[in-house]
Amino acid sequence: MSERTIYRDIADLMSRGVPIDGEAGVGYILRHYDLPPIMFNEHEIEALVLGARNIETWSDPELAAAAGNAIAKIETVIPDRLRRHMAETVLLAPADHFAEPVIIDPAELRHAVRHRHRIHFCYRDAQDTHSERGAWPLAVAFFGPVWILAAWCEWREGFRSFRLDRMSDLVILDDKFQPEPDRTIEEFLNSGWVKPR
Repeated sequence: MSERTIYRDIADLMSRGVPIDGEAGVGYILRHYDLPPIMFNEHEIEALVLGARNIETWSDPELAAAAGNAIAKIETVIPDRLRRHMAETVLLAPADHFAEPVIIDPAELRHAVRHRHRIHFCYRDAQDTHSERGAWPLAVAFFGPVWILAAWCEWREGFRSFRLDRMSDLVILDDKFQPEPDRTIEEFLNSGWVKPR
């Protein structure tokens, strides 16, 4: 980065009302300054509330708690008018819905996806055939009453999608995988492997 870029950026901040005193070649000082609060409109508030309520009723306890915490944090920084609108939003996600039970820990699986840990698990397909799989977990997605793992299957040497409710004995391995050009989530989506078998 050049000095000229820094001076230009500081001048831009000053023109936007950020209280910076000083001059080029001498130095600058930033007086007390608070960033303006995050502003959402009514539609954005409704989208956030509905999304969080869906997560709270359709996902595991860890993700549900995170959704509730996110909404609580947003409520503390928005103006009163929007806070009232947020509290009065009548978009609901009932908890008494049908969902296939998942016996593995989805939070552990998300951790493996995030940190690129290889996994090992037992799988039962639609014909009730059991197998053991080693995989590179690429993404977790929600399709109606089921959660899906998008993965590169080491056993099949190709992309596969696995229903979380058919997985058991999940082990997060210590070793990690490095993304390869033909084994990314983008390639998975382009390959058409969306429906689990």
